[in-house]
Amino acid sequence: MELGDREIPAAKPDIEVEWSQFLQGTVGTTLASYGWFILLGCILLYIVKQRFSDNFSSLLTSAPRSTEDPDDVVRRQEAVAAARLRMQEELNAQAERFKEKQRQLEEEKRRQKIESWESMKEGKSYKATTRLSQPQEPAPSTSTSSAAPKPKPDRRPLRGGGYNPLTGNGGGTCAWRPGRRGPSAGG
Repeated sequence: MELGDREIPAAKPDIEVEWSQFLQGTVGTTLASYGWFILLGCILLYIVKQRFSDNFSSLLTSAPRSTEDPDDVVRRQEAVAAARLRMQEELNAQAERFKEKQRQLEEEKRRQKIESWESMKEGKSYKATTRLSQPQEPAPSTSTSSAAPKPKPDRRPLRGGGYNPLTGNGGGTCAWRPGRRGPSAGG
């Protein structure tokens, strides 16, 4: 392609033009804005790699530190299995005792219901039969004063005998209070 004495220079391919624009535009502005941060980050990564590379390599290459006799391991596992079996047997025995107690309580309740039903058929009161069916405890001796039941204190108000809760003179904590003033909290 010659036009006279001048040669026309060959045009750059489109890919080269786009690549150079990308390098000048995007990468150039990123390095200009964040270049120092990128440099400091690379330095920190290098320092961390140098410091911990020995630890990582030793962890990967180290063999198990404890070398135990296989017979000891087997004996220890058998002892653990035997202890577990003993504990399971104790638990089963406790469960059996608990079931037996529950069965006895159910039988006692059923017997009391039958007795109360029979007494109601005869025309007696329910409370009289429950008092009779409960086991009587022996009365405490008069020589032991600590075992004797103490009388309950009198709970009547100190002021006059007639307390009326509607008057509000009892000093109790239940009293009417007016509501809050001001606008409601809703939006």
